[in-house]
Amino acid sequence: MSTTDTSGTTENDRKADEAAGAQLSTAPTEDRSETVVGGPTLGIVGWVRWFWRQLTSMRVALILLFLLSLGAVPGSLIPQTSADELKVADFKKAHETLTPLYEKLQLFDVYSSAWFSAIYILLFVSLIGCIVPRSWQFVGQLRSRPPGAPRRLDRLPAYTTWRTEAGPEQVREAALGLLKGRRFRAHTADGAVAAEKGYLREAGNLAFHVALIVMLVAFAWGQLFKSEGGKLIVEGDGFSNTLTQYDDFKSGSQFGTDELEPFSFTLDSFNGTYEKSGPQRGTPRTFEAAVSYSQGGADKKAVIRVNEPLKVGDSKVYLIAHGYAPVVTVKDGRGKVVFHGAVPLLPIDNNITSTGAIKVMDGYRDKNGKKEQLGFQAFFVPTFAGAGKGTMFSQFPALDFPVMALTGFHGDLRVNSGLPQNVYQLDKSKMTQFTDPHGNKLAQRMLPGETMTLPGGAGSITFEKDVKEWASFQISQQPGNGLALAGAVAAIAGLTGSLFIQRRRVWVRAVRGEDGVTVVEMAGLGRSESAKLPEELGDLAVALTAQAPPTTAAADDEAVPEPADVPAEDPAPSGEADK
Repeated sequence: MSTTDTSGTTENDRKADEAAGAQLSTAPTEDRSETVVGGPTLGIVGWVRWFWRQLTSMRVALILLFLLSLGAVPGSLIPQTSADELKVADFKKAHETLTPLYEKLQLFDVYSSAWFSAIYILLFVSLIGCIVPRSWQFVGQLRSRPPGAPRRLDRLPAYTTWRTEAGPEQVREAALGLLKGRRFRAHTADGAVAAEKGYLREAGNLAFHVALIVMLVAFAWGQLFKSEGGKLIVEGDGFSNTLTQYDDFKSGSQFGTDELEPFSFTLDSFNGTYEKSGPQRGTPRTFEAAVSYSQGGADKKAVIRVNEPLKVGDSKVYLIAHGYAPVVTVKDGRGKVVFHGAVPLLPIDNNITSTGAIKVMDGYRDKNGKKEQLGFQAFFVPTFAGAGKGTMFSQFPALDFPVMALTGFHGDLRVNSGLPQNVYQLDKSKMTQFTDPHGNKLAQRMLPGETMTLPGGAGSITFEKDVKEWASFQISQQPGNGLALAGAVAAIAGLTGSLFIQRRRVWVRAVRGEDGVTVVEMAGLGRSESAKLPEELGDLAVALTAQAPPTTAAADDEAVPEPADVPAEDPAPSGEADK
C-alpha cells in the first residue's frame, strides 16, 4: 500500500524518480555489486579492420595529400643532394648549426627520405582502398535499375501533379518515352515510371581518383628511371651522350648509364637578338641554337629554341641559357703559346655581364724555367658604357662594345689536390697576384686585340678579336612525363564532371481516381544540391502534358489517391540516399 503526500505524489512515484535519477546521475555509486573495468576489446583483427577503414576514408586521403604537398616544400627551399651537391656543400658550410638537424630529418634528400616515402605509399594505398569498393559499387548501380517510386511523392523537393483524361497506361508509356528521349535510364515498376540520370558524376569522381593514382605512379616511375644532365657547349664544339661528357649528371636509382640514348650533336652557331629601345630594351627576341646531330649514322640539322627541344629517341635536348666565351692566347716568357681557346664566362645579370676564370694548368714555366700555373680572374661586358661612365657593368646584352678586365695570378691552382673545384672560380689560397715594377697589383681593362704583358718576363695574355657564344643544354630522359600528363588531363576532366554533372531521379506515377480521371504525379530528387532540378522537372512536366493534357473541369480540390493505394518503396534502397 502506498502513501500520498499533500502534493499528490505517492511514495512509489518518489522511489521511481529517485531510481531514474540515480541512473542518469554521473556521480559515483556508493554500493555496486558488479564493476565493469575497461570495455569490449577489438582484438588484432578488429584493430586491423579499424585501421583499414580509417586509411581508406576520404578524410585521411585528403590529409595525406596535404601532408605530401607540405612535405615537398623543404625540397624546393633547401638544396637537394640529388640536384646539386655543390650547393648542398655550400649550405652546410654556411649553416653549421642547422646542418646536423637537417641531416637527421633527411631534408637534403627529401624525395628519397623515409618520411616522404611513407606518406607517398600511404596515400597510394589509401586511394586504391577508397576507389576499388566504390568502383564495384558503381558497376552495381549501372547494372541495376533505378529504384521504384516512394509512397509519398509530394514530400520530395520537386513535385507537381495534374489530372488528365488520358489513361494511366497511356501516361506511363508517354512518360517512359519522354524520359528515355532525354537520356534517362527509365523503366516501369509498380504503376510508376522510375528514371535516373547523371551517372557520369560518379564516373568523373572515380576518374579523378584513378588519375591521382596514375600521377603518383608516373611520379614514382619518373623519379626511379629518369636521367638529367647539363652541358655547356661553345660554338663549334660538340657533345656525345655519354656520362663522361656531362658537366653535371643526376639520375634515378633504377637508371643505368647503358640506357643513355646513343646520339651526338655539334653547336654550329647561336643566334640571339634583343629589343634595342623602349621599356623592353634588352629583352630577347631571338634565342635559338643551330645544331647538327647524328643518331644511328644519319646526320641531321635542327634548331633548338626555348620550349622547343630537340627530340632524339626518348631524350630531349633543351636550350636553357647562353653567354659569351672570349678567345684568349697565353704565352710564356719565351713566347711559347701555353694556352689558346675560348673561355666560357658566366652571366651575372640580364645584360650578360659575365665573370669567370682562365686557368693555365700545364706547359707554363716561369723565367727561371720552373713549372708554375697561371690564373686570371676575368670580368667581361658585351656592351661597355665607356671610360669614365662610372660603371663596368654591361649596358646591353649584344656584342656592341666588348671589353674584358683581367687580373693575373701565378702559383698553384690546387687542381691536383683531389678536391672538387669550380671551373669558373680561382682558388687563390696558393696563388700570388702579379705586381708591376711599382708594387701595384696588376689588373688591366682590355679591348679585343689588346695584350696584357706580365711583369718580370712572365709572358703575356692576349684578348683575341674573336668572341664566341656558348649555349647551355639540358639533356633529359623522363619516362613518366607522358603518363603524368595523361593523368593530369584525366583528373581535370573527372573533376569537371564530378562538379558540374548532377545526378538526379525522376518518378512519374499515374493512377485512376475514384471518378475515373487519371491523376498524374511527377517528382524529382537530386543526389546532390542542384538549383536546376525544379526547373528540369517543370520542363519535363510541360513536355508530358502535351501528350496527357490536364482536364478542363475544375477539379483542383479533389484529393489525390491515398498512399495506401500505391505499393510502397523507398526512394533510395540499400542505403543509397546518403551517397
